[in-house]
Amino acid sequence: MSSAPVAANAAVEEASAFLAPLFSEINQCVVGQRYLVERLVIGLLANGHVLLEGVPGLAKTLSVKTLATALHVRFSRIQFTPDMLPADVVGTQVYNPQSGAFTIRRGPVFANLVLADEINRAPAKVQSALLESMQERQVTIGEQTFLLEEPFLVLATQNPVEQEGTYVLPEAQVDRFMLKIKVGYPSRSEERQIMDLMARTGGQPTAKPVVSPDDILRARRVLNEMYMDDAVRDYIVDLVCATRDPKAYRLKLDGMIQMGASPRATIALALASRAHAFLRGRGYVTPQDVKSVAMDVLRHRVTVTYEAEAEDKTSEGIVQRILDELPVP
Repeated sequence: MSSAPVAANAAVEEASAFLAPLFSEINQCVVGQRYLVERLVIGLLANGHVLLEGVPGLAKTLSVKTLATALHVRFSRIQFTPDMLPADVVGTQVYNPQSGAFTIRRGPVFANLVLADEINRAPAKVQSALLESMQERQVTIGEQTFLLEEPFLVLATQNPVEQEGTYVLPEAQVDRFMLKIKVGYPSRSEERQIMDLMARTGGQPTAKPVVSPDDILRARRVLNEMYMDDAVRDYIVDLVCATRDPKAYRLKLDGMIQMGASPRATIALALASRAHAFLRGRGYVTPQDVKSVAMDVLRHRVTVTYEAEAEDKTSEGIVQRILDELPVP
């Protein structure tokens, strides 16, 4: 192994010391859902927002709140409802009749971790109020612009769109989420542990802060210096380009893809792959790291055609075919 990966390994080993106490603290409150918790941490390390989808009661909100508690950061929760206004998210100007001046009242988006709970139960106008803060890390109220303090992360939950009272998220907003996680049911043994731990009136376990914002920002700097071979970089680009022009990669997906992944997906895939390697204590990225996070990065960025929908084809199925058939370096 060359000197670059060796040096990166040493840096990762030092910077990742906070991971063990972080996962230990979360596991005291969240039973199972290891995949979900790991993806939340990947989003935190890679500076990317995370969208969680699943039916109610699968510990989506609990996992986010527990992560926020284990981090020594400011946390806010926004419960999205059909009657919300954009000002309920970002804040507004309030007129003071005594002074005759307007003052700024900041909304709940001014925090380090923002839980946007059931985000698809609010209309598009409210959902789009998050766009500037998610992409630019800033909020504009009136004529004033405020920078959001780092780390800043939006962790949103949504119910499946088939459920009553839900709205489809705008494509522009969905693309701003680095990862989209499908949350499933726990196993039978995990279900029993959940009952033993949570089936009580009050006194449920809570996490305590064990990680500081400096630990997260230090880990992000190490992420930027991790070694990624040119072959792995080309593989990431090929995966994304294959969603736009599958014929160029000899993939038989004619007429199935209406819109492929954007360049933002390429950036997200590279960052998430580095974060995945970081969690495994490695200072270099392998093709397996890329494949491990590719579904979560691409599933919400690939739009299938009406013809494909008629044949029960899904974006996940198409992404999986690309992962299975595209040559791995």
